[in-house]
Amino acid sequence: MIRRIKNSIWSVLNFLGVAGILQLSWKGKYLSEKGWLKSFRLKRSIDKNGKPIPWCTYSFIQFIEPRLTKEMDAFEFGCGNSTLWYAERIKSIKAVEHDQQWANFIQPLLPVNAKIIFRSLMANDEYSGEVNIDGKKYHIIIIDGRNRNQCTYQAVQSLAADGIIVFDNSQISEYAPAMEFLHQQNFRRIDFFGMLPIVPTENCTTIFYRPNNCLNI
Repeated sequence: MIRRIKNSIWSVLNFLGVAGILQLSWKGKYLSEKGWLKSFRLKRSIDKNGKPIPWCTYSFIQFIEPRLTKEMDAFEFGCGNSTLWYAERIKSIKAVEHDQQWANFIQPLLPVNAKIIFRSLMANDEYSGEVNIDGKKYHIIIIDGRNRNQCTYQAVQSLAADGIIVFDNSQISEYAPAMEFLHQQNFRRIDFFGMLPIVPTENCTTIFYRPNNCLNI
């Protein structure tokens, strides 16, 4: 009788589409430790302690975090919790953002070694070209915003000799031109497939690198 009641309850929960989430909440130790359950509930890219993390695959975060140093400078296309996360671990980070409202929301949260520049997508190449404005060479360039193919073409000009490119959502077919371009520039790649915060879907975050890079890979 008890088993029949349980089965009936699970049938209803399955019909409502919540059974899987409940099972993950009760038994998903990995997801709980990574903070996925909290990020799913709050719809924010955070770890189990509520601290900001990049909205990319957990496998990538686990790989790159111990390799970051306070001597590294980064540039990021698109700002957010990732900007805050990198700022805690490297020397400096500059981000370009196309959404003025979002930039205004993140701006007060930034530490002194991070800054955000607003650039409209309507202006001719101002967004993708911001990476080259200062004439600076970056150890890490993160491509996680708009116009990603164009941003990739611009980014290589400001990448340090030992620099790496982090390309999120690299599994999406519309970014194939950027993938091919980096291949032609003799970059090697490591793909990090897996789950990411907030959503129950698979994603791929890719590191593009050359020999003698700053991550020692």
